[in-house]
Amino acid sequence: MSFRLRAARASDLEPLYEMAKLTGGGFTNLPADRAALSGKLERAESAFANEGEELVDEQFVLVLENAETGAIRGTCQLMTKVGQRWPFYSYRLNTLTQYSKELDRTVRAELLSLVTDLEGSSEVGGLFLHPNERAGGLGLLLARSRYLFIAMHRSRFADRLLAELRGIIDERGGSPFWDGVAGRFFGMSFQDADYFNAINGNQFIADLMPKHPVYIAMLDDDARSVIGVPHPTGRAAMRMLENEGFRFDGYVDIFDGGPTMVAHTDAVKSVTESVEHKVSAIDLEEGERAILACGKMSKFRACYGARSVAEDGTIAINSAAADLLDVKVGDAVWSVPR
Repeated sequence: MSFRLRAARASDLEPLYEMAKLTGGGFTNLPADRAALSGKLERAESAFANEGEELVDEQFVLVLENAETGAIRGTCQLMTKVGQRWPFYSYRLNTLTQYSKELDRTVRAELLSLVTDLEGSSEVGGLFLHPNERAGGLGLLLARSRYLFIAMHRSRFADRLLAELRGIIDERGGSPFWDGVAGRFFGMSFQDADYFNAINGNQFIADLMPKHPVYIAMLDDDARSVIGVPHPTGRAAMRMLENEGFRFDGYVDIFDGGPTMVAHTDAVKSVTESVEHKVSAIDLEEGERAILACGKMSKFRACYGARSVAEDGTIAINSAAADLLDVKVGDAVWSVPR
């Protein structure tokens, strides 16, 4: 397989824009807007150039490249400290229990409360794979390589990770959750609100959204039925997150009601299982399938490969992976079992 993940560059703008047009909406981290995408690439360039070890508000953009053709076929992002430029809002599902002595009756009401509990967390998101490449485990490579990047730059990320999954979008491109909740107050469609948020941030939520809890029983059936439910295309992503140790803890997206998954960074499987080794050979013919990565910041690269770890702690890898990573004997490589 000739695909590798690498740091995004300014020259990747057009392929990212073409992929953004394929998302179908509701994909805030990958808006079909050249100016917004260019801004993301500029932020990523600054983040990759930062040689410090401190945790600050940064954004990294990675792309999946066909090494043979140079074509960009996927992308993903990492945000190191959300909620710094503008509040990071979520709805939190909770329950209010009340008891009437006269009626001898207990009533439990489910509520949606507007919170900023997840502020300061790191976020993995913006994962998109070109529809023509959704085979051969490339989505898994995109997703798990992010955790190798975190492990290799651990001080630049928070102790809590989150991942927002896109919620249910109907056939007209609208959101039943938005129509049943926020749309009643904003006088704008889901598409307009989602696009505005992607370009300008969500301060308008703070300005206009009612701060009182929303009683779920007062919502229509369409809105209630999609709370915490991922878009059909995101179900596999949700399973991958669960396999890594993420969980749904009652936080949902304020726009489409999709689930927000959370995890302790050092408990994420691909973070805890990733190990750095010195390369002893690059001509391995048979070995354990693994995700291999090397290089700090802008030099980061990751790909599938085969590995064999020796008793002395060195690692042998196959020649194809060595070519994709551009490593030689004596270089350092991180890896995690596939």
